[in-house]
Amino acid sequence: MPEFPRNIAILGSTGSVGRQALDVIRNNPHLFRVNLLTANHNDELLADQIAEFEPDVAVVVDSDSYSRLKGSISGTKTKIECGDDSLLNAVSGIDSDVVLNAIVGFAGLRVSFEVVSNRRILALANKESLVSGGELLMKRAAESGVEIIPVDSEHSAIFQCLKTGRKSEVRRIILTASGGPFLDTALEDFASITPAQALDHPNWDMGPKISIDSATMMNKVLEIIEARWLFDVKQSKIDVVIHPQSIVHSMVEFVDSTVIAQMSPPDMRIPIQYALGWPQRIESVVKRLNLSEVSRLTFQPPDSERFPALKLADTVLSKGGSSGAILNAANEIAVETFLAGRIRFDQVVEIVNQTLELIEVNDCLTVDDIVNSDLAARKAASELVIEKKRKI
Repeated sequence: MPEFPRNIAILGSTGSVGRQALDVIRNNPHLFRVNLLTANHNDELLADQIAEFEPDVAVVVDSDSYSRLKGSISGTKTKIECGDDSLLNAVSGIDSDVVLNAIVGFAGLRVSFEVVSNRRILALANKESLVSGGELLMKRAAESGVEIIPVDSEHSAIFQCLKTGRKSEVRRIILTASGGPFLDTALEDFASITPAQALDHPNWDMGPKISIDSATMMNKVLEIIEARWLFDVKQSKIDVVIHPQSIVHSMVEFVDSTVIAQMSPPDMRIPIQYALGWPQRIESVVKRLNLSEVSRLTFQPPDSERFPALKLADTVLSKGGSSGAILNAANEIAVETFLAGRIRFDQVVEIVNQTLELIEVNDCLTVDDIVNSDLAARKAASELVIEKKRKI
């Protein structure tokens, strides 16, 4: 059993997952101590977090935010640092038992490699680490002898369900999807969907990038790729089912036709707490699941016409190599420009698909190879955005 209290590093502490992780720690001060906090640019919230949790080190990447943070913090023992290099140095130098990577986007990739290289338990909420560099990251983790504990609700569910049988007994993994805010929206209305509508998820409180991915169903594409590498299963053994209630977070079917499901209220604090305390379960303050109140659980196959993004998982996993990095980079550009009002909602997946067709797929043998593929895909996707803007 693990020793408590545990030292916890939270990377991306001002984001949605980071804030909820701090709430878990706030409710379990006898079990967890924060010794590292990092943020990109939200210096005001980071200052409040430093005052409350008193970490040994805090890193803010943006230099202007660093200057403001230094000016607003006084009388603290926390060492304040700035920049990407300081972030990597802090991750490698801090004595954390568990490192939660809740950084949003491709920026979290190098950090994940740094964590496993330094033999820390990686609680992984950064999808892009596995989508862009999953094969290499899992190999590095195996060489270092460290565990990667998934924080996504779906992968946390699968991780838990797999404990009930042997890997050789798994018939298939079943990822559940809420369907997002547009499950029943008429297809002819997709071109007029606004960012505000797409951000309004019916069940989950998430950041803007993840909310848009849920609306396009790109999040399931990313999760299929994640599951392929995280659980070392063939793509043919991974299915997706629409489950609007978001109570069953995913399932595993075994060869005897038994299906094991993990159920809980749609609250990210549950998988976060599981990852921070793993392998020990910790009593939660989250509202308990009352199936009588839920009344019904429904499931249906996904509509590929409504959610064309789902086809991209086949494309990426069949191509292999740098295709995951290309998909991820193009999607980040497409989501960013949709939120800025520069492209239509129905053009997000178009841009990702076209970028995958344009960029040559290479073997990714190093982290630098992945970064180079990411940069090439971002350039191509940005040019596609400009072209589509001209035609509107």
